[in-house]
Amino acid sequence: MAGVVAAPEQASSRPLSEAERLDWLRLSRTEHVGPVTFRQLLARFGTAAAALEALPDLARRGGRRAAPRIPSPAEAERELEAIERIGATTLGLTEPGYPEPLAATDDAPPLLILRGRSELLARPAVALVGARNASANGRTLARTLARDCAAAGFVVASGLARGIDAAAHEGALDGGTIAAVAGGLDVCYPPENRALQQAIGERGLLVGEQPPGLEPQARHFPRRNRIISGLSLGVVVVEAALRSGSLITARLALEQGREVGAVPGSPLDPRARGCNALLRQGAILVEEADDLLRALMGQGLPSRPARLEEPAPPAGAAAGGASDAARAAVVECLGPSGVAVDEVLRRCQLSASLVSLILMELELAGRLERQPGGRVALIGAPD
Repeated sequence: MAGVVAAPEQASSRPLSEAERLDWLRLSRTEHVGPVTFRQLLARFGTAAAALEALPDLARRGGRRAAPRIPSPAEAERELEAIERIGATTLGLTEPGYPEPLAATDDAPPLLILRGRSELLARPAVALVGARNASANGRTLARTLARDCAAAGFVVASGLARGIDAAAHEGALDGGTIAAVAGGLDVCYPPENRALQQAIGERGLLVGEQPPGLEPQARHFPRRNRIISGLSLGVVVVEAALRSGSLITARLALEQGREVGAVPGSPLDPRARGCNALLRQGAILVEEADDLLRALMGQGLPSRPARLEEPAPPAGAAAGGASDAARAAVVECLGPSGVAVDEVLRRCQLSASLVSLILMELELAGRLERQPGGRVALIGAPD
């Protein structure tokens, strides 16, 4: 069995104060503030408190008449109390223990919600995902792969879905497993995995970003998938149809610069078509854990981008904003179909910082949607 990848020293980090944690939660729960914009706001204004003060003006410049909804301090306090009541904790992006591979992604959750053995985040991870309607052979293979990866020192991450995900968690439960959930950590989904979810919360680690009590909805699952791939150095798809959500996880892994593997299957089995398609596109052929682990040997963990604690720009740079002409030039480059931010920069011939500010204003106004792979799309008129 191949040896484990050594984890490098974590980038400098610091704990959040109680007041900062409250501000971070308020900012992360603010209407139209996604993870990318959260990070940009902190880089521009220095603190979440300063960003919260600036939000109404930023949204107005983006074309919105009313200020975006910002949770009150009392609402944020109630959520933190609810998190504590379910035996969970929060972990901020700048805090010690935040997993470096996930922090290295552009859309890392500003605040992770954790229940269980948080020390598992310090170990290198691989993800095993696949079909919900998995075959008996597929589930057996997933358990074996997970057990062998855990024996090699890796944590196994998956999404706690029925089928392949559940089998992977079962195989790695004794060695170390992380389940990323789409809703609140106290919500059991699917219901038949209730006992497994409870066991992972006690012997492994449950990870999410949604408040307690939130039932998962369709839009939450792709967000959960980017946590699974972001935590991991490599993702293996065991069984998947051509339109499977597991292929979304594989695509996200590729966009995050991670290894992707797939288990081959019969062309007569629809559950193998997604895996076979990945193999045709260059994925690692995985029949046993060593096939993936050999590809991971010698890799360092991804490093996080620019620190969130960087000083804010001068007040004029933050408050002056963009000219109407610059904003119109950026809007002209956008449409309902996603376009890469780099392409917007090329077309507009404006500075990266100015385009970033205008995109932020448009998002806060509810006019811009950020898509995987660093793409953005115009989604409607101002609110």
